[in-house]
Amino acid sequence: MAELRALVAVKRVIDFAVKIRVKPDKSGVVTDGVKHSMNPFCEIAVEEAVRMKEKKLVKEVIAVSCGPSQCQETIRTALAMGADRGIHVEVPAAQAESLGPLQVARVLAKLAEKEKVDLLFLGKQAIDDDCNQTGQMTAGLLDWPQGTFASQVTLEGDKIKVEREIDGGLETLRLKLPSVVTADLRLNEPRYATLPNIMKAKKKKIEVIKPGDLGVDLTSKVSVISVEDPPQRLAGVKVETTEDLVAKLKEVGRI
Repeated sequence: MAELRALVAVKRVIDFAVKIRVKPDKSGVVTDGVKHSMNPFCEIAVEEAVRMKEKKLVKEVIAVSCGPSQCQETIRTALAMGADRGIHVEVPAAQAESLGPLQVARVLAKLAEKEKVDLLFLGKQAIDDDCNQTGQMTAGLLDWPQGTFASQVTLEGDKIKVEREIDGGLETLRLKLPSVVTADLRLNEPRYATLPNIMKAKKKKIEVIKPGDLGVDLTSKVSVISVEDPPQRLAGVKVETTEDLVAKLKEVGRI
């Protein structure tokens, strides 16, 4: 069982605590000089893979990120959490902004085949675009079973049991390996990387490759026309009586 290998996708996003600002030309959001960090759901995916390695269920954990050179900082964070090595699929910053779930899924699918992994972990979604599509598309390209929104993951022989959150409660799936799992918020609580592990991570290997090395074309058929701030919420009005409330609602055309 300990011969299993896991690939974990980690995305560099604007930190969740940063106030997002739209560019003056409305072509996107301001990223220059803005704090970035690992997508929180990706942290959960890394933590789950590392825990499986600590239980000797997984032999190797590989962290992969797709984007500009700064993505190596995100990979180093995963290495400090316990991943064994990293792969950086280098994409220029200008092109990285147009990367969609399908382009990333193509990269991950090729890497999963190249590295001959048994498990592919991802966060269920990224907090920048909220797409929630990459894991599903990757599973489709690989023709692997998938367990999305995982709140509990258990290895059972040559299968993996995934409890997933759905509208009506919990659903339990048993998937044949290899398979794709996307992590939900309640799967675990990620550890903080300790200083000794951060120092050790600096010595771990990060392989840098180009999408072309994998035979992947990152051309997107989707273009962003405009990015705008949500409309400002209008101030409310206090009314004294029910009659005043009904009159106000009629005035604004609500009833």
